[in-house]
Amino acid sequence: MPGLSGATRLAAVIGDPARHSLSPAIHNAAFAACDLDWTYLAFDVPEGRAVAALDAMRTFGLGGLSVTMPHKTAVAAAVDTRSEAADRLEAVNCVVPTEQGLHGENTDGDGFIAGLGADAGIEPNDVDALVIGGGGAARAVVEALARHGAASVAVHNRSPQRAEGAARLAGERGRTVGLAELDQYTLIVNATPIGMVGVGDRDAVPCPVDSLGAHQVLIDLVYEPARTEWLRQADARGVEGHNGLSMLVHQAAAAFTLWTGVPAPIGAMTQAASTALAAR
Repeated sequence: MPGLSGATRLAAVIGDPARHSLSPAIHNAAFAACDLDWTYLAFDVPEGRAVAALDAMRTFGLGGLSVTMPHKTAVAAAVDTRSEAADRLEAVNCVVPTEQGLHGENTDGDGFIAGLGADAGIEPNDVDALVIGGGGAARAVVEALARHGAASVAVHNRSPQRAEGAARLAGERGRTVGLAELDQYTLIVNATPIGMVGVGDRDAVPCPVDSLGAHQVLIDLVYEPARTEWLRQADARGVEGHNGLSMLVHQAAAAFTLWTGVPAPIGAMTQAASTALAAR
């Protein structure tokens, strides 16, 4: 990193593990594009040590902290204040230092909404959506879709309890469903790791595509590989589909602006993410 000095601000991501993260490439490209004297690192923090990491953030005066698995819930419980989205989700993926202490945000949901607009040109208002999954990513997507005006948000998960917990985040518009009548949804989101590199059967799909049509859009939050088997099958049927790279970039862009007060250079961040993925 050229130009590092005693005045350089430090931001970082914590996770277990974190070394595989694309966040350093994305954020360092953004800092360079905006000519900011910042740098961004990745720290492997074992599960159970998130509070210690926040103490270190306070001690060293870090300018920002990204939080990934398995620390989002622990960080949400330990920050001084939380945004409404982070409060509802009980999960924090971005920590911002303020005069009042450490403020916890969750930019995942808004990152999904921004990525949806960038990739598919879709505004979520009045959309009938199906979200497959019940974990943190699914919950963030469900909450954001409802907050941004989706007409209905159906949730499917192998665990009924997890599906119900996610659906509750959409209030009266949320419900749990099976995988019948898939053609009724305008938007279908895979928020599971099915199809991800290194996770199970690469040919597995989160739901069948044989009843889907050109009136629908699929979003697979998996971005490695860029085209999962699910998206490849959708391509063959003429169904529009996009991966989760835009969500990753846009959630990072929201964090970048919260930390720096500067509009995020989306183009530079997207290019950095694509280049880093291609180099793996």
